[in-house]
Amino acid sequence: MTQSTRAFPRRWFDATMDWFDERIALRQLIAASLHVVIPRRAHTYYLGGITLFLFASQAVTGILLSLYYQPTPESAYNSILYIMNQVNFGWLMRSVHAWGANLMIIFCVLHLLRVAVQGAYKKPREITWMVGMGLLFITLGFGFTGYLLPWDQRAFWATTVGTEIASAVPLVGEAIRDFLRAGADVSALTLSRFLGVHMLILPASLVGLLLVHLLIIHQQGLADPHATEEQ
Repeated sequence: MTQSTRAFPRRWFDATMDWFDERIALRQLIAASLHVVIPRRAHTYYLGGITLFLFASQAVTGILLSLYYQPTPESAYNSILYIMNQVNFGWLMRSVHAWGANLMIIFCVLHLLRVAVQGAYKKPREITWMVGMGLLFITLGFGFTGYLLPWDQRAFWATTVGTEIASAVPLVGEAIRDFLRAGADVSALTLSRFLGVHMLILPASLVGLLLVHLLIIHQQGLADPHATEEQ
């Protein structure tokens, strides 16, 4: 392979970037998006990045699992068995998705605890904190709705108990329970509703809030608790 042949992909890439750069200042936009000052003495800022990485992993494995999952009470559990035993690397996809769900919740909570302990929620970062709390509730919603999808005994009764807790809310409790279940009992409609929320509503909501969260962080920078102590 000649040197000119090896350099061809590079020239093609540079030409493409130049084309976009002339129209939307792409290189400047990328540089501005990636430039965030991280305090040198901060040792816990990786918690948010790990949570973001786990969400990306959940999105990829979830899409792969959806190619084989059948969302009906008659087929849901059998489709899980098929994924685990027949699909190439299906066991790996489901294991990564299941363990990733738990880890995502853990690291999201740890991230918020770090923010609370270090006082990074104080002025002028109150909005960042509120958006982060919204992301936590969405993450918990992922765990709750996804737990029913295997449609085994544990998933069925855990969802039954979980939705029954909502009925304890004064005045509107039963209405909330019936809304969550799409009826009076956990049924095929519940499975369909949980799948739709898990794969459509929650991902769209999380991506939207995540973009706002990252935009605010980019504008304000990361809080350095040591700087306040030294003043």
